Amino acid sequence: MLVVGSVNVDLVVSVAVLPERGETVAGGAFAQHQGGKGANQAVGAARMGAAVAFVGAVGIDDFGRAALDELRAEGIDVSRVGVLTAESTGIALITVDLRGQNQIAVASGANARVDGPFVAKKLLDSPVSAKVLLTNFEIRDDAVVAGARFGAANGMTLLVNPAPARAIPSELIGLRPILIPNELEAEALTGERDAVAAGRLLAARTGNTVIVTIGARGAVIVTTSAVDHIPARYVEVVDTTGAGDAFCGALAAEIAAGSDLSTAARVAVRAATLSVAARGARGAMPTRAMLGL
Repeated sequence: MLVVGSVNVDLVVSVAVLPERGETVAGGAFAQHQGGKGANQAVGAARMGAAVAFVGAVGIDDFGRAALDELRAEGIDVSRVGVLTAESTGIALITVDLRGQNQIAVASGANARVDGPFVAKKLLDSPVSAKVLLTNFEIRDDAVVAGARFGAANGMTLLVNPAPARAIPSELIGLRPILIPNELEAEALTGERDAVAAGRLLAARTGNTVIVTIGARGAVIVTTSAVDHIPARYVEVVDTTGAGDAFCGALAAEIAAGSDLSTAARVAVRAATLSVAARGARGAMPTRAMLGL
């Protein structure tokens, strides 16, 4: 499968409570993890057994070298990742509270240079044969569209995680991707607070199924005429950072392996549920064996 997306380094402070606007919360503990929605989703898919090729960019700095080393260690093909001399690697500043809830601010760095021509050239110079393309909104619109255009032209299933939420480009809608927002992103995209109602509006726009993740309640698979709720089992939450990425990666991997969407989504809910049991976006992302598959 092919992932087009972002690479970040996560700088994490764990605190008792998340700060309010203008508030300083002291007494936290610091940790550094690898992150970025694209890279996280690639790792999530690789751990579920998928052969993953990644398109993105890092800076020519220690953060970038470490990020690529970790992706290689996960078995991911990073030959299409640009190493840019004029940009730093993307950084995410993350605050996590005792309940595992988080706040995230991102400095895009090299990710901002991943545009349509960049993606098109990487895929033209080194084409990928894959069944699934997965991308997200932590890169520019034209980069997302270029990746999706390549995927559609080569018969891939298109999965788009519209996060962070912003208006969906009309050309992307025309390619009929399967959208995978969380409930807050679905609301931002439609104005509907109810996840099912929001999913139906998005499905009407794309003419395809929408999967809305709803946190501890699991996920809903929504078309304009049907809804399938997939519940999640209860686990002790340590850190929710990356749970959505674990879901997207596992979903893509299962589809690439030949599973139907309903089966793939059920596996993805289980993977996302396990992923919140450790610190860091990738700390507890499971393998197929951990899910008993």
